[in-house]
Amino acid sequence: MWDTDVTDRKLFDATEFAQRAADMPHLQRFKEALERGHDQLREAFAMGTPIKTLVYKRAWFIDQVLAEAWALHELDNDALSLVAVGGYGRGELHPASDIDIMLLTQPRLNNTQKEAIERFLTFLWDIGLEVGHSVRTVKECVRESKNDITVTTNMMESRRLAGNADLYRKMRVATGPDKIWPTRKFFEAKLAEQVARHHKYDDSAHNLEPNIKESPGGLRDIQMIGWVAKRHFGAEDLRELVDHGFLTRTEFQTLNTGLAFLWRVRFALHTHTGRRDDRLLFDYQKQVAAVFGYHAEDNSAVEQFMKMYFRTIKELSRLNEMLLQHFQEAIIYARRREKIRPLNKRFQMRNDFIEVTDKKVFEHYPFALLELFLLIQQEERIQGVRASTIRLVRESLDLIDDDFRSDIRNKSLFLEIIRQPRWVGHELRRMHRYGVLGAYMPQFRAIEGLMQFDLFHVYTVDEHILTLVRNLRHFGVPEKAEEFPLCTQILRTGIPKQELLYLGGLFHDIAKGRGGDHAKLGAEDAYNFCREHLLSEHDARLVAWLVDEHLLMSQTAQREDIDDPEVINRFASRVGDRQRLNYLYLLTVADIRATNPSMWNSWKDALLADLYRKTLLALRRGLENPLDKNERIRETRDAALALMSRKLKNTIDVEALWDTLGDDYFLRHSADEIAWHTQAIADCDNDELPLVLVRPQTERGGTEVFIYMQDRDFIFATTTRVMEQLGLDIHDARIITSSSGFVLDTYIVLEPDGEMIDGRKRGDEISDALHRALLNIDKLPPIKTNRMAERKLRHFHIPTRIEFTSDEPNNRTIMQVSAADRPGLLSRVGVALRFCGARIQGAKIATYGERAEDIFFITDPDTNQPISDTIKFECLRNSISESLQN
Repeated sequence: MWDTDVTDRKLFDATEFAQRAADMPHLQRFKEALERGHDQLREAFAMGTPIKTLVYKRAWFIDQVLAEAWALHELDNDALSLVAVGGYGRGELHPASDIDIMLLTQPRLNNTQKEAIERFLTFLWDIGLEVGHSVRTVKECVRESKNDITVTTNMMESRRLAGNADLYRKMRVATGPDKIWPTRKFFEAKLAEQVARHHKYDDSAHNLEPNIKESPGGLRDIQMIGWVAKRHFGAEDLRELVDHGFLTRTEFQTLNTGLAFLWRVRFALHTHTGRRDDRLLFDYQKQVAAVFGYHAEDNSAVEQFMKMYFRTIKELSRLNEMLLQHFQEAIIYARRREKIRPLNKRFQMRNDFIEVTDKKVFEHYPFALLELFLLIQQEERIQGVRASTIRLVRESLDLIDDDFRSDIRNKSLFLEIIRQPRWVGHELRRMHRYGVLGAYMPQFRAIEGLMQFDLFHVYTVDEHILTLVRNLRHFGVPEKAEEFPLCTQILRTGIPKQELLYLGGLFHDIAKGRGGDHAKLGAEDAYNFCREHLLSEHDARLVAWLVDEHLLMSQTAQREDIDDPEVINRFASRVGDRQRLNYLYLLTVADIRATNPSMWNSWKDALLADLYRKTLLALRRGLENPLDKNERIRETRDAALALMSRKLKNTIDVEALWDTLGDDYFLRHSADEIAWHTQAIADCDNDELPLVLVRPQTERGGTEVFIYMQDRDFIFATTTRVMEQLGLDIHDARIITSSSGFVLDTYIVLEPDGEMIDGRKRGDEISDALHRALLNIDKLPPIKTNRMAERKLRHFHIPTRIEFTSDEPNNRTIMQVSAADRPGLLSRVGVALRFCGARIQGAKIATYGERAEDIFFITDPDTNQPISDTIKFECLRNSISESLQN
């Protein structure tokens, strides 16, 4: 489909086979020829040979090998035809690409012919060719093509390598567009195929470990254009789309350059890995970046290379959209009577697609570059933008200059886009794709394609921002109300100006990559932008505050003890009022989900909602009248007593039991949890200990695991080790030791997919495993390895940091451990705590991709007070660091 001029064969020796010694065994001769050919290919790649030459000549070289093997096996050329299909059929082969062939046969082969085919295929495998093959008659080709459009695509791209030419011609005719899969049906099916494939990759080309073939904007999108062009026009070269007026010469060059770039990336991947792997994983990014001349000891080389990659993908995505729109007009609407409906003097609808009324519209009315997107939001019948208008937008981007940005009409239009009740995120993304958003907001252009080399931020910064805005918009969509009930309620009743929320989202990370505090720098940008767009001083300050404090709520929820009234009062004082709390809550939820969707789960949902409600209550009481601890404890105890309606199995003095547990227990557990614990303890005899209970679904957004037993060394280490072996993610731990020598430990856990435990069988598995391990607590279970996690972690150097702060109001020490998130981390910390003489009261577990930032609340076991002994601090630092390094 591309420039396939490969007349210069000097890269490979065409007489390789003939020059080998006649008495050399065939297998050895072919194996040596393949090895020499592959070596020459690698050397040529390292020397900078043009990538297209390498891709086409590898296919040519394999052609020679197969043709020689075909002749060697004396196959019946009247009954058989050897056909290359798929990418190999296009004449394109990367070092580890599949070599797909079809043996096209006459009906009713005899046994001799069948045996010859088997010997031929076996020989190919024996010499080391990874061949994908099919054996079909013409009739079978037709049947399979009708049932599966991918088979049709393979037939379209086929080449005859050897054998019966007439048989091959019959197959091409029988599977042509006038026989099966006419152009319209073919286009609709391939378009649906692309939509489904893009959904598989979250409709984003900006994942930080992209699949260069299948992700949006990847090689498959370019192939999609080629397939449709071939089916519709019979085009053998995409250059023909220029002749048909579908592409300009500049656009064809962009497409061609993008293809060459992706081919070079793929060639480097295959060469480095030695296998067909089209995922640009962290494992390979540094090596591939070096191929393109990016070298650095730190991750800056990877970030620069990936920025080039993502900008290339963005251009290819735009061209894919534009060309498919062209095809839709030429194929779907070709026979329809055109319906033209004026929208205003600058735009009209043609067959449900918006277009300019004149080629000079943007030249005469530059503001129409923004008006286009506003009209799409306002007119529900518009299904897209005509290809000619997309092209005109791209050609007019230089009109968006300082004068354009200072024009009151353009400022008003941009704010109107942000204020619309529908398609805000959708049209901002389209503006980004067409280059308008980056042109209008230079700050945004600076972060286009910017990646952060870590496992937490799974999108580039620009993609993350646009995804966040989309998430905010989803809170107002009726279909999402059940998934995000609190967000939906707040958006409807507590957000007077949604555009301020969207502006906060647009600017919250816009200053990344500049150096310095991105929140402070972004807040300044946001304030200036709002004032320049004539927003009030109050609104501008609110947006700036949102940007400046966009991490406050998530950090408070995940790193502090929000059961502590002091924490709530401090957070409420910083927020100030209910309106800011509403805006911040929605921004925080959307931000976490847009940073890494897999990290969002019911636990974080419940945690943020809990912080929101507690803060709202504190604001209602008044910041001058904070909630008192004793009042909170009294209310919780009374509520727990009221819930304990049934008669206890054993007669116990509930108040006496509770008096042994201390104030922390009632501050850190709900009335429902306390009633559950108390009834379970009352129903359990001492000879049944340890008591292990599992509640699959709880209001705290996770599965609750409760352990009650006499205090022993290494309970925390054993418990966390077992749960890790069971594949559970621990998100919260509350460790209470009673004055009578019993522990009441509560853990919130989730399955690896972020879901709560489902089913009694799984709950029994967890409780039984913990019960057995706690009965044999002197035998700590082994750490379960995770090869996938280890593979990713080895690319990140994360030093272990251990910091201590005194929490005197709560009579405890806070130990923060920041380290690589590795198997057994919690249990290793548990062992070190016991070894150094520290008692754990609780833990908040937070994982940010490859980095764990865990908070442990600890005391001196002898005094039950904060630790003050510097020797213990040093012991903990050394023990934990050494354990994690090993």
